[in-house]
Amino acid sequence: MHAIHDSAGLWLLAWRRLRADRVAMAALAVVAAFLLLLAASACGLVAADWEEEVALNYAPPSFIAASSAPQAGPAPAGQLAAGAPPANEFDPLADDLRALRATLGKAVAEPSATRAASLPFGADKWGHDIVSKTIKGGETSIVVGLAAAVLAVGLGTLFGAVSGFYGGLVDDCFNWFYNVFTSIPSILMILTVAAVLQQKGVSTIVLILGLTGWTGPYRLIRAEYIKHKAREYVMAADAIGAGAWRKMFSHIFPNVSHVALVQLSILVVGFIKAEVILSFLGFGVPVGVVSWGSMLNEAQNELVLGKWWQLVAAASAMALLVTAFSLFADALRDALDPKVK
Repeated sequence: MHAIHDSAGLWLLAWRRLRADRVAMAALAVVAAFLLLLAASACGLVAADWEEEVALNYAPPSFIAASSAPQAGPAPAGQLAAGAPPANEFDPLADDLRALRATLGKAVAEPSATRAASLPFGADKWGHDIVSKTIKGGETSIVVGLAAAVLAVGLGTLFGAVSGFYGGLVDDCFNWFYNVFTSIPSILMILTVAAVLQQKGVSTIVLILGLTGWTGPYRLIRAEYIKHKAREYVMAADAIGAGAWRKMFSHIFPNVSHVALVQLSILVVGFIKAEVILSFLGFGVPVGVVSWGSMLNEAQNELVLGKWWQLVAAASAMALLVTAFSLFADALRDALDPKVK
């Protein structure tokens, strides 16, 4: 009961601190909006038609097309005559060809201007709407970040709890395993696991990031369990015959769960950026699946052609989410810090 009361008081106090922080609440609102958009995309309510060719290839954003779109209508007679075959007895189809070119020019100009006006961020090389593509890509990137963070924090919490609670030889084995992982730069570890797995897919990326990202939560959870296993409430649970796993996860974990939650929020940000790097390097999502990383990978070739709008759309969405999540994670960490009054 003592542990439950302490945990409830901690969460209530943290919520009061968060609610008083305007920046934190604004960041939380942005994150919530992205999550709602993700849910709507997953249910097919928005961006369900992102693969449809709704415009011409590389159709520019509407604010560019509005100022540079050609005016529909028949061209002046002088312009038609300049490029038309000479009208003489040796070319009896000259007049017909001139009329056909005028009709085709009008037919092409009108749909191009109409389609561009309906696409705020234009289209990619396949004519896909960039806004819908960005929303669908965000669904993949955010799901990868959340799922990989849950896996990494789950493994780190389990390993840290066992290591910190039992100590001795068990602790030494986990510490050796931890030192092996942390001795290798994280990006090299991620690329190594990606090369070993070889199969592309969202689940593969989640495994890659989750299996390489557990070291941070492990270190913090292990330290908390070493500190809490000697507390009075754990000794009281031991006196009434509670087992080791019951003491670890029914008594100690509620008092250290805030550490796991903060680690979860921090790792989501890191894993979203890691997914972008993996997809940019070709280890990410397979063909037919879009993510912010795959969009940036496509955009590097489009920049050579002066087509910048896919890069701006994907980078802006990712920057907004990552910034909001980082601000919220920092505020949550401060709110859950018992040293802050």
